[in-house]
Amino acid sequence: METKTAEITTLLKAWSGGDAAALERLTPLVYSELRRLAHGYMQHERAGNTLQATALVNEAYMRLVDVAGIAWQDRAHFLAISANIMRRVLIEAARARAAAKRGGKMVRVDRPSAVDLDRLPAAGSNRAAELCALDDALNALSQIDPRRAQVVELRFFGGLTVEETAHLLKVSPQTIMRDWKLARAWLARQLQR
Repeated sequence: METKTAEITTLLKAWSGGDAAALERLTPLVYSELRRLAHGYMQHERAGNTLQATALVNEAYMRLVDVAGIAWQDRAHFLAISANIMRRVLIEAARARAAAKRGGKMVRVDRPSAVDLDRLPAAGSNRAAELCALDDALNALSQIDPRRAQVVELRFFGGLTVEETAHLLKVSPQTIMRDWKLARAWLARQLQR
């Protein structure tokens, strides 16, 4: 696994430096990681949903390829950016679904009484409003405490471990656990308002 991680890091840095061939060699190595992330997002989707894990991976990949100027650090950094992009795709799908369901007009969304950061609401489910509310609360948290918002995004949306998150943010695992607990409590309070 460490050999694969090192190879991914090398290829990411080469891609950052403009090596198009590195992207071609990188794609098969990270596809399974992207697929794992997408599967985690999509496992609670309703049957017949038009957005499926493969489509989510493809959309995220197309957006990743179009991103310019990222100085990739390593595999964890790549997964963090990928998770953020997948989150954006799902939020866009949830908001579009909610708008279409209501004739395209903006309506007040009742906030859920609690946030379950152990299970992601599916963009195509009846819990899509929860996903939108969580996104709004996470955006508010990022305004007052960007690192805690990043911890939630990396752990909840990105599926990174405490150790991977700590490595990426250059803090201790204990700090990540403390930020995780405090962010969860803050988000729960926000969503109860």
